[in-house]
Amino acid sequence: MTLQTDVRDFLTSRRARITPEQLALPAYGRKRRVPGLRREEVALLAGMSVDYYNQLERGNLRGVSESVLVSVARVLRLDEAEHSHLFDLWRAANAGPSGERRTLTGTVRPGLRRLLDAMTEAPAGILNHRMDILAANRLGRALFSDVLSGSGNLAHFAFLDPRGRDLYADWDEAADDAVAVLRTATGSNPEDPELSALVAELSTRSEEFRTRWAAYDVRFHRTGTKRLHHPVAGVLDLSFEAMDIAPDPGLVLLAYTAPVGSPSADALRTLANWAVTQERGTDAERPETDALFGS
Repeated sequence: MTLQTDVRDFLTSRRARITPEQLALPAYGRKRRVPGLRREEVALLAGMSVDYYNQLERGNLRGVSESVLVSVARVLRLDEAEHSHLFDLWRAANAGPSGERRTLTGTVRPGLRRLLDAMTEAPAGILNHRMDILAANRLGRALFSDVLSGSGNLAHFAFLDPRGRDLYADWDEAADDAVAVLRTATGSNPEDPELSALVAELSTRSEEFRTRWAAYDVRFHRTGTKRLHHPVAGVLDLSFEAMDIAPDPGLVLLAYTAPVGSPSADALRTLANWAVTQERGTDAERPETDALFGS
């Protein structure tokens, strides 16, 4: 996984999905040798030479102006997440030495741990850009107990742990989301060796991951719903909110809620009672657990 390859694959995949008809361009015959737009058509609509656009699709964004990127994004009809991803790739390509790149937070501050503990009715956790669960409150540890007993990484769990298909009632949607989140992370963290290692492992061991990775979908994963199947609490239809933690680059607060009086709210109470009994029965192991996932 290299930055140049990411730029090339992203631009070619976005170009391939736009048809001439969408942009009111003449098709010039029934058969076209490439899906979507030709490079020449993108260059024409973006107001640049074909040679210059070819340079972009070869993965070279160094020295490219912001106005050029805006024009390309407009022609390729990039959505908000895709637009942001393109500019992340551009910033990475034009960054100075590694020391000038943004420093990601690798630990969870005590204040954030206290905030998690204060959230007693909503499963919540702190995740990094690789989808590692760094800390969780009691309900969060209970909801994702199988994840935390394994790698502690949501993407790894979804694709490589057999229990992943049991937890996610809509596994295909969860798998799509996980790949899109990791794809987005590679744009803003192109030199993260642990992220590269995770992608390499998933690509090697999971054909379903490889297929999704090749599609190059990126998206923001800020809010939505998840249907989860917990071995004790049963089926839970939960809304989630994922919020960036501004003082801690790369960390996200992820929290789940259920409508008051709903079956899922009842299931969360069942989960909470189970969590209490589980933690009372494992007090001797708590110091190690707390060090990994927070108290």
